[in-house]
Amino acid sequence: MTIDDPARPDAADAATAEKPAAPPSRAGAWTALRPLLLRLHFTAGLLTAPFLLVAALSGLLYALSFQAEKAVYAHELSVPVGDAVLPLDRQTDLARAANPDGTVTAVWPGAEPGATTRVLMADPDAPEGTSLAVFVDPYTGEVRGQLPSYGSGGALPLRTWIDGLHRDLHLGEPGRIYSELAASWLFVLVLGGLALWIARRRAKRRALLVPERGPASRRRTLSWHGSVGLWAALGLLLLSATGLTWSRYAGENIGALQDRLGGATPTLSAGVAGGTAGAGGEHAGHGPGHPPADPAPAPTADIGVDRAVAAARAAGIESASIAVTLPADGSGYVVKETDKQFPVELDQVAVDPADGTVLDRLAFAEYPLLAKLTRIGIDAHTGVFLGLFNQLALAALALALILMTVWGYRMWWLRRPRRPVGRGAWRRLPVTLLLPLAATAALLGWFVPLLGLSLLVLLGAELVLALAGRRARTR
Repeated sequence: MTIDDPARPDAADAATAEKPAAPPSRAGAWTALRPLLLRLHFTAGLLTAPFLLVAALSGLLYALSFQAEKAVYAHELSVPVGDAVLPLDRQTDLARAANPDGTVTAVWPGAEPGATTRVLMADPDAPEGTSLAVFVDPYTGEVRGQLPSYGSGGALPLRTWIDGLHRDLHLGEPGRIYSELAASWLFVLVLGGLALWIARRRAKRRALLVPERGPASRRRTLSWHGSVGLWAALGLLLLSATGLTWSRYAGENIGALQDRLGGATPTLSAGVAGGTAGAGGEHAGHGPGHPPADPAPAPTADIGVDRAVAAARAAGIESASIAVTLPADGSGYVVKETDKQFPVELDQVAVDPADGTVLDRLAFAEYPLLAKLTRIGIDAHTGVFLGLFNQLALAALALALILMTVWGYRMWWLRRPRRPVGRGAWRRLPVTLLLPLAATAALLGWFVPLLGLSLLVLLGAELVLALAGRRARTR
């Protein structure tokens, strides 16, 4: 996101630069700060735009992948509605018979009429990090197919591939740097662009929101860039913040801060008498779609899936969208609501497999506020909080970011022969502004490490260019 500006600084800027530094007034502070903000926005936007463009393009594909998944895997996901639904234990047995080498770890009943039941298995032939999902017709017991399933959202191969492209370009841990760098700079570019755009057009309210018409020109490109940026600003800030929550480096700092503020996500206690571990759900370090690497044998006494669900229903599990994790390693059944759409239903109940006793219950209403906001933010980022509307909004934000990036490069190309925007502006700042800005940058750089490192690189490049320009003038 790169907002450019007219080539020559305003007369007021030049006059301010020649005066001795003094405690700036509110207007004077902006006059001194504006060239630096313009330089940072221009340079950082120019250099980080490729990362943002890749993130936006892959994010656009991901936003559309939910509906594409329904079409591509329609045979596995949907069946004609029948007269009666088979017991879940019977459906699970049919899935075992279809894949005797797999170990059942979870069962996801269909959330609506005509939806198949997913029986998730730990299977040696499934790709790393995935379960094998066996799709069973809940009315006839027919096995409709088998596909790898990833994560607590049950992403199938198409969406899993697009998700990997967006997350790390299928390069593994090193590839995550690209997405974290994009998320780290996105909020800086958005906030800086907002300040520049609103201040530049403050006397023309309509021009803030509505792009200019007329023949193609740099001015019209700037108008479209700024107006679309203003409309998309809030959504892009939310994407940046939520994207950082599960990033490699900044995500660790955010998680530690959340824990210190008492916002850690509570866990469900699912251990049975004589057991040593909790249930094999998300609280054990993997979601329902991530079975343990070596599932332990279930307890000898087992009431079965149907009775476990009935006990959970009696304990307050009401949503039609549920996931049942089977007992393993001294734990009971875990029945959890999985409806992340507003209003969310994410309560959980642990059930003793021997007699159906409720071992523990965890309601989403009991989550600390920060844990709720984190959950909702991540679900909004991944397009499930508001369903189809959420996915369309994500697609619109991705398209807006793509267009703003293209417009930013176009503005740079149109003015490329002129003097670079705002070079050396930081050296003209009064100390009363420079010191607080330096402290803020240092704090942000520590908390968001990739932002700090790349900011140091930009500052180093500025110093090199300044020295090179000084030498050229002395020759």
